[in-house]
Amino acid sequence: MTYSESARAVDRRNRSPASWAVAGVSATGIVVYGCSRDEEELFREMAPGFGVVPTVTEAAVSADNVELALGNRCVSVDHKTRIGSEVLLGLSRVGVEYISTRSIGYDHIDVRCAESLGIVVENVAYSPDGVADYTVMLMLMAIRNVRSVIRRVDAGDYRLDEVRGKELRDLTVGVVGVGRIGTAVVERLRGFGCRVLAHDSRVKVSAEHVSLDELLEQSDVVTLHAPLNADTRHLLDRRRIGQMKVGAFVVNTGRGGLIDTDALLSALESGRLGGAALDVLEGEEGVFYADCRGRAAGSVNLARLRELPNVAVTPHTAYYTDRALRDTVENSIVNCRAFDSGKKHWI
Repeated sequence: MTYSESARAVDRRNRSPASWAVAGVSATGIVVYGCSRDEEELFREMAPGFGVVPTVTEAAVSADNVELALGNRCVSVDHKTRIGSEVLLGLSRVGVEYISTRSIGYDHIDVRCAESLGIVVENVAYSPDGVADYTVMLMLMAIRNVRSVIRRVDAGDYRLDEVRGKELRDLTVGVVGVGRIGTAVVERLRGFGCRVLAHDSRVKVSAEHVSLDELLEQSDVVTLHAPLNADTRHLLDRRRIGQMKVGAFVVNTGRGGLIDTDALLSALESGRLGGAALDVLEGEEGVFYADCRGRAAGSVNLARLRELPNVAVTPHTAYYTDRALRDTVENSIVNCRAFDSGKKHWI
């Protein structure tokens, strides 16, 4: 099993708009579902140069709006919406053969069902640097108790925090999954002088590779960069969290389902773990990206996590940079165009 990301990068030789200007090749129509305003601007700016005509809707794909895709072989979807058999059947019925998800992960799509319907599902590659930067930021916030400090300052308490911070150079950091993002995290950590352990069954980077058990037992900070699938769901379960050092920290910018949240909460509330910084969370759908001010967020575990002074939660935003957004839109366009024209579209 591998814990690397599996994003398929567009072949750079086939990426420039000029490479699509081939006589006799008709334009590709795609329907872009769940398209935010900033994405829409990029789709409308970039698509014509690749011979693509986008139909854009802010609405997420659903059984009620699959008809928008009628006459199009390709659709582009967001990562925020679960796409199950009912929607896939509807898309197949109107002639869709290819789904490009504007994300590295595609655990929100029932890929097995799509395959049974003859629909190809692919993800996109984007710059790993934004997520890697954000991961290191969360790591530093966790070991310096920043959440607790900010809460005290917001309340007008400017005394030193009761818990002293730690320095990365004195710690061992375990990186689970060293695909593009995990590798970028390892590269950043070198500058801090800390010991770096890596676990991935296939990918090798310039770090000390160990088993997952060894990594958990030796690391002061564990950061997760694995894809979410049947093998990795609850990768950090109660047993594995129990293997971690007392006072260790968990950072997750991968997928919420990599951690058994109940087990994590137990370890945090009991004081066994030193803290956590989570950009993703089990059950985040319908909560993250919504304005929940003035009402309950709808997640008991999220409410419990927010009460803990040593836990930082952010709403799945590590990927959200100018560069990554542009890469995501461009690669979704190119992947759809490549599928429609029969070109090779991954390396």
